[in-house]
Amino acid sequence: MAIDLNKLSNSKVKAAISALQNGDEKAWFSLFAPYVALFDDGNQKQFNNFFKKALGHERFTSIDKVENAGLDVYGNFHSDQWGDFKTYFKFQFNKEGKISRLDIGQANY
Repeated sequence: MAIDLNKLSNSKVKAAISALQNGDEKAWFSLFAPYVALFDDGNQKQFNNFFKKALGHERFTSIDKVENAGLDVYGNFHSDQWGDFKTYFKFQFNKEGKISRLDIGQANY
């Protein structure tokens, strides 16, 4: 199911969410720094292992709000493993323009 990505004002965040939606590993991993930090509900996870399992099995079903100059995305989410819930993805970039940190987790809004 396609969702409207036009709410995403940051072009690199938009590219990342698009890659996630399409399960596109090559596009997804190309946007991230070599040593990216991933936190899931505050717990540090191993980025590559996590997303090799998640891509193609997890996606937004709606984008409800975008904050922090386009870096924080909130919406409804579907995971083949965990079901449907509200989530956030909060992106941070390094000086080279790669995503250096991604915070994800269940959201309450």
